[in-house]
Amino acid sequence: MDDETEAAVMAATSRALCEHGYADLTMQRIADEWDKSKAALHYHYDTKEELLESFLDWTIARFDSRLACEAADPRERLDTFVEALFGPAEESDGSFAIALLAMKAQAPHSETYRDRLAEMDARMRETLAETIRDGIEAGQFREVDPEDTARFAATAINGSHVRRVALDERPAEARRLFEQYLDATLGREQAPEVPV
Repeated sequence: MDDETEAAVMAATSRALCEHGYADLTMQRIADEWDKSKAALHYHYDTKEELLESFLDWTIARFDSRLACEAADPRERLDTFVEALFGPAEESDGSFAIALLAMKAQAPHSETYRDRLAEMDARMRETLAETIRDGIEAGQFREVDPEDTARFAATAINGSHVRRVALDERPAEARRLFEQYLDATLGREQAPEVPV
């Protein structure tokens, strides 16, 4: 399957999850969102389960690309991390967040979903912990346990995700509180001013 077709199927899956929820999600409903036949969808995916596993893989890949930052400066990498999680998403209506939460709700019943979501969580925590370690080493952040800080941050991020979807809370409010936590915990200092 080419990238364009995959993106279209994944977007259709996201829309169908939002519209119908996991319990009422069918291959036909995904095909309807894709504006193709169910047979066309089955050409690429034998089962709904296979399609949803691919949806999670696609989600993880997109998430990784948002987190990617090659900057050497830990402060810049931390800013990229925060922007990836709280900045404007591609789907401004929040449909992606709703679809992902629908999949998370199924994790207790599916080892495959749980494993993929655990992988996504681990990548987020590893990215943040590595950034914190580098910031401590560079003298930009105070001495904290990077893994514990990243685990707590991941918990806060997941909670803000649920609040956004379930309570329609604005991401900007969650971001403000998250950045306050990082400032208080890491003692993030402003970059030194360069004399002119």
